Amino acid sequence: MIRKIVYGIFILIIVAAVSMFLMSYPFGSDKMDVGKYYLENTVPQTGAANVVTSVTLFYRGFDTLGEVTVLFTAALGVSIIYFIEDKKRKTRIVESNFVTKVGTRVVFPFILLVGAYIFMHGHLTPGGGFQGGALIATGFLLLYLAYEETSINRAKFYLVEGLGGLTYVTMGLLGYFMKDSFLANVLPNGQLFNLLSGGIILPIYIGVGLKVGSELSNIIDDLMCEVKCDGGEE
Repeated sequence: MIRKIVYGIFILIIVAAVSMFLMSYPFGSDKMDVGKYYLENTVPQTGAANVVTSVTLFYRGFDTLGEVTVLFTAALGVSIIYFIEDKKRKTRIVESNFVTKVGTRVVFPFILLVGAYIFMHGHLTPGGGFQGGALIATGFLLLYLAYEETSINRAKFYLVEGLGGLTYVTMGLLGYFMKDSFLANVLPNGQLFNLLSGGIILPIYIGVGLKVGSELSNIIDDLMCEVKCDGGEE
């Protein structure tokens, strides 16, 4: 009984503290000068119509580079786990049906096209490199589900992955050497709402999209190889 009373008091204290915080916060006013700065300066400084994108790849671009590094580390970890693990597990491979195979042939090119569209228009519309790259990877996942003999050329995917990351770092270093600031905009902003606008955001998003797509595809290939390479049976 005493424990329940203590829990109840504790919950009331938390509710009271949260309520006082919400009541004291001036919602609707320009409380955050940083947010106001982004809204007022995104277009003249970056040429991007998408404010979120400008924050992600321009104002906080170094942080996003760290996120890309985390994804690379995750992909590397998956590869190490599946190629060093000694235990062999057999999984029965079930052949996909006719509808899945035909449907995959039809939609696969469109999945790649939409994925590329998303990461190339991230500075204009919601989306970007991570979303577009993930969509491209789902296209390769669909191939694996439809055709059990599917296997990607890992050397080429590693090359694309490296070039994507190199694009990001190169744009950052250009800003550092030309304007004394890592990821400073060294390209013309272009005309607002045009594809060739947003300064360095467009090439960076292309690099991120290709890097994310290739890394996730390599992870999918690792997972599928765990089934097929370890003695999977038809």
